[in-house]
Amino acid sequence: MRLSRSLIPTIKETPSEAQIASHRLMLRAGLVRQTASGIYAWLPAGWKVLQNIARIVTEEQEAVGAQAMLMPTIQSSELWKQSGRYDAYGPEMLRLQDRHGRDLLYGPTNEEMLTDLVRQSVNSYRDLPQILFHIQWKFRDEVRPRFGVMRGREFLMKDAYSFDIDYEGAVVSYRKMMLAYMRTFQRLGVKAIPMVADTGPIGGDLSHEFIILAPTGESQVFYDAAYEEMDFTRKAVDHENPDDLERFFNEVTHNYAATDEKHDEAAWAKVAQQREGRGIEVGHIFYFGTKYSQPMGLTVAGRDGTPVVPHMGSYGVGVSRLVGALIEAHHDEAGIIWPDSVAPFPAVIINLKVGDAGCDALCEQAYAAFKGRALYDDRDMRAGGKFADADLMGHPWQIVVGPRGAATGMVELKRRATGEKQELSLEAALALIT
Repeated sequence: MRLSRSLIPTIKETPSEAQIASHRLMLRAGLVRQTASGIYAWLPAGWKVLQNIARIVTEEQEAVGAQAMLMPTIQSSELWKQSGRYDAYGPEMLRLQDRHGRDLLYGPTNEEMLTDLVRQSVNSYRDLPQILFHIQWKFRDEVRPRFGVMRGREFLMKDAYSFDIDYEGAVVSYRKMMLAYMRTFQRLGVKAIPMVADTGPIGGDLSHEFIILAPTGESQVFYDAAYEEMDFTRKAVDHENPDDLERFFNEVTHNYAATDEKHDEAAWAKVAQQREGRGIEVGHIFYFGTKYSQPMGLTVAGRDGTPVVPHMGSYGVGVSRLVGALIEAHHDEAGIIWPDSVAPFPAVIINLKVGDAGCDALCEQAYAAFKGRALYDDRDMRAGGKFADADLMGHPWQIVVGPRGAATGMVELKRRATGEKQELSLEAALALIT
């Protein structure tokens, strides 16, 4: 993408409405623009980040056997009345009526809808277990939306739902999701710690929330330093083997981890490698048994032919919230520092003298090598402004082309995360980046 033709409206000034770093930098870097209170339009660069996160989330869900689908944003109130949550959920639910006076709602979550879909489609224990997920926009009418996409009213969320014939099966599904989440966050370039959590309006009696460590986090967290050394992407865990999953789950959860709300001073005193910090919640998983399947009449034929009420769980990841959380965890005074896995562009090509034949030719050669995936700063402006925008937007790599280097086919390569610079041939620079 050529920056001169792109809708990436960077701004120098700090927006007055931005209270935290991620909100400030998302506005300044041209990722989003607010269209109403707590509601944002995602501009091209921001949309690329959102898609990259969603892709990683999807890949790790499918890797443990979850099936992708898509449910509508608008739901019938009748399903929520069957579960008993229509009146209990509170004013955060956006309620509306169609032209025929039928009560509808903009879904804040999908337990009821998917229970109904499974009720229509699954008849026997042989059809279980099932884990289904989608990535869809949600709406919760926050009293005071703030912090940009971190606490907005409309947000993109991955929500998954498991259905098992009994408690033992439900625990296996829960552990699969725990594994998928730990791998997801590691691929996103952040350290996420699972902490025992309250279940809230979702309900249930087994629950963990996932906290990303970030200096500007909303919660005080206490954790065992062992979490800092865990590697999940290369961990040999067979998600189809319940014994493997149990060993993995015990390894992950036996170390101390708690938010300030759940902090146990007596247990904390026994932790040898104590760490404290701030954290941001980006995911939450629940087991809630028959809380929804029972009142909604979901039954399947058991092994002996008698009706059995399936056990359920739900598993959420805030995809749009993750964009803000990643920035909170990865930024400096100059701007965003994107992890390679989610950056909107792997590199920016900076032409220091647009119109110079050598610079133009070498930049075009570099741009062609990326097949349109890189950002080419071909604007006719001073170098200082280009460097400032490159740091602000957080591209993992910067390829800087000036007249002196272009004459010999050399470029300056800068790594955004470390600030390290080196002069080398374009071919060598491309090899390092790819």
